[in-house]
Amino acid sequence: MINQKILNKAKKIKLIATDVDGVWTDSKMYYTETGLYMKAFSTYDGLGASLALQNNFIITMITSEYEHLDILHKRAEKLHIKEIYTNEHDKLNRLTYVMKKYNLKPENIAYIGDDLNDLEALQFAGLSASPANTPILNYYQPDFITHKAGGEGAFRELVDLIFRAYNIQPRY
Repeated sequence: MINQKILNKAKKIKLIATDVDGVWTDSKMYYTETGLYMKAFSTYDGLGASLALQNNFIITMITSEYEHLDILHKRAEKLHIKEIYTNEHDKLNRLTYVMKKYNLKPENIAYIGDDLNDLEALQFAGLSASPANTPILNYYQPDFITHKAGGEGAFRELVDLIFRAYNIQPRY
C-alpha cells in the first residue's frame, strides 16, 4: 500500500529522470572471451517509458557509463527517449540543467537511482526512488523503494506509481 504522502509527491511529477545500470539493467556487465559486451533491458521498463512519453512526461537518462554507449543509445532510440546524458560524474548538475531547460522545479522531478553516484540527485528530486536491490539504504532512504529489482521492471513500477497518483489508466 502506497501512502498518501508519496502519492502527493508523485502527483507533481512532470519529468522522470533515471540512472541506467542498476535500474534499467541488473547492473551486471556481460563479456565474452572475445570482448563482446552485452546488457539486458527489461521490456517492462520499455513499455513504462513508452506509456510515460504517450502521457507527456519527460524522460531523462543520466548515466556515468562511458563505454559501450551504442547499446544504451539503441535502446533509447527504440523507445524515443531523447534526453540521454552519458559519462556524467555530477548527476545533480545534469539534473539541474534539464530542470531549467524545461522550466521545472525540483518537486516536478522523480529520480530513480541505485548507488552512491545517484545520492545527490535522489536528495534533490521531489520524488526519489530506488530498485529493491539497491545497496544505498545505509546512506539514504528514498521515498519509494520498488518491489522489483533493477533490470526487472523497477523503472516501470515508478511510472505506475506516478500514473496512479494522476489517475491515469495506461493504454497500449
